[in-house]
Formats: sequence, structure tokens, C-alpha cells
Amino acid sequence: MAKRSLSRTILPTLLTYLGLAVGLVFAGFPILWMFFTSLKSNTEIFALPPRLLPDHFTNVAYLSIFNDPAKIRFFLNSYLVAGVVTLLTLLIAILTAYGFSRYSFRFKNTLNVFIISTQTVPPITLLIPYFGMVVAFGIFNTYFALILTYMVFTLPYAILLMTGYLNTLPRELDEAVLVDGGSSWTALWRVIIPLSVPGIVATAVYTFLLAWNEFLFALTLTKSMDMRTVPIGIELLMGQHAFEWNEMMAMSVLGSLPLLLLYLIAQRYFLAGMAAGSVKS
Repeated sequence: MAKRSLSRTILPTLLTYLGLAVGLVFAGFPILWMFFTSLKSNTEIFALPPRLLPDHFTNVAYLSIFNDPAKIRFFLNSYLVAGVVTLLTLLIAILTAYGFSRYSFRFKNTLNVFIISTQTVPPITLLIPYFGMVVAFGIFNTYFALILTYMVFTLPYAILLMTGYLNTLPRELDEAVLVDGGSSWTALWRVIIPLSVPGIVATAVYTFLLAWNEFLFALTLTKSMDMRTVPIGIELLMGQHAFEWNEMMAMSVLGSLPLLLLYLIAQRYFLAGMAAGSVKS
């Protein structure tokens, strides 16, 4: 009886750890391969049999990136575009979500349905229409075109996430501010926003991830090298006759670092914000 009870306890635990180990290897091995490949020479990458660790560690790929102003510009462009998109998305999403969460007005449900429906349209189907609009407006190959286009895709999700989070905060907080003589504006900036830090951080991290990783529109809406972002910079390392695999992996590592650091720093708020925003009060 005791053996049967013990097997019932140990077996699920072992299977759980086995599943976690398989998932860890599946998720982590490509990252390790990318990192160690960035420390190899381009010749050693194709050595047979393939090896994870390089025989001779070299930082030539990283030096090639840091010594090339054009490649540094890719990172500056990505930081600028992703940062501005995140700030503007947060500002508009907070104000819109506060309206949806605290007020009843005409066509409120219709607007909600419209915002949700925009998430069902595959971005690639909008590529040609956006390209035509950007050219017609005379903003092709500008930061403004990228920022405006990215916000079309980040705002719906940000509004939905922030509305879900604000719905978890009691309306009595707003009423207490109004009783004390404050306005709705005071309630929002002095009470609601300080209490919404987890939701705001979760929205900011997700928005930054989308803007930083975006490839298709950045490739289509920009032309000159000084407007390219990191994903396009990695693609440009694939030449007509040779691929600089070690530089591609080094740029991928450097491009992943901001996202990794951002997630590690904001992990606590990110998980709390995502969990709270997923619950409808």
C-alpha cells in the first residue's frame, strides 16, 4: 500500500521535472548555440562534426560591430523607434483605458469591438496599403512612418490590457478624490496611475518587444542605411556571395540583451500586470 502511494507521488513529480528539462533544453539550446557561434570564426562555424563550444574563442565579430558606425546606427534607430512607440502607446492607452473603464458613453461597446477586431487582421495583409499611404503622405524612409505604423499594432493590445487592469481597481478610489474636491484628472494621475504600475510595466514591456523585433514594416518603409533597425541590420549581413554568420549571431546577441535585461528588471511587475489584466472584474 505504501509502495503504491509512493509511486503515485514520485512518478508525477519525475514526469513534471522531465517535461521541464525537455522544455528548458528546447528553449535554451538555440540561445547557447547563438552565443557560442558569435565567439567562433566564420570558418570554424562549419567545422564537422559540429561543436557547441569553439576551439578558439574570438571577439572579432563583436569588434566588427562596435567599430562600424553603420551597425551602431542600427541599434540607435531601434532604441529611438521602440522607445518613442512605447511612450506614446502608454500615454494614449492609459487615457483611453481610463475612459473605457470609468465612463459610459455612446458607442462604447462598438469601439471595444472595433479595437478587438483590429487584432484579428494579419499585419502582412496591411503591408501594401500602408506602403501606399506612407508614400502618399511623403513620410517614406522616416522615423515618423515607423512610429506611426507600429502604434497601429501596439495600441489595440495596450488599450485592452490597460482597460482590464484598471477594471480591477475599485471605483471608490475615484469617488474619494471627487469627494475631496479633486477632479477625474487628479484621480487618474495622483491615485490610479501609481496603483497601476504593474499594468503599465507589463504594457510597456510588451510594446517595446513588438517595436524592437518588428522586421517586415521596417524593411518595407525604410530605404537608406541610416534608417535601418537591428532586425534589418542582421538581414543585411547576408551578402550575395557570403554570409557573416558570426557577425549575425553577435548582432543577435547584442540585439537580445536589451529585451532580456528589460524583462529581468520588470519581471515581477510584468507577471502581476499580465495576470491582473487577464481577469475581468
